[in-house]
Amino acid sequence: MTTQVLLPKIGFSMNEATLAEWMVADGAAVSEGQPLYALESDKSVQEIESPASGTLKILAQVGEVYEVGAVLAEIA
Repeated sequence: MTTQVLLPKIGFSMNEATLAEWMVADGAAVSEGQPLYALESDKSVQEIESPASGTLKILAQVGEVYEVGAVLAEIA
């Protein structure tokens, strides 16, 4: 089963954020709860944890702006 990694809504007024950094390489094994990537919004940089365990397939590029709910990666 594949789990989609979605851009979460962190703040009440947040509609989009910049993907600042991937903390795990594409194709690497990840564990649920492990820091996966960092988001930069208007007010802060926030580390986001992996929603599942498995192998990471990155779909989104660092430095790009994505809307809340966008698929950033998949974990299989």
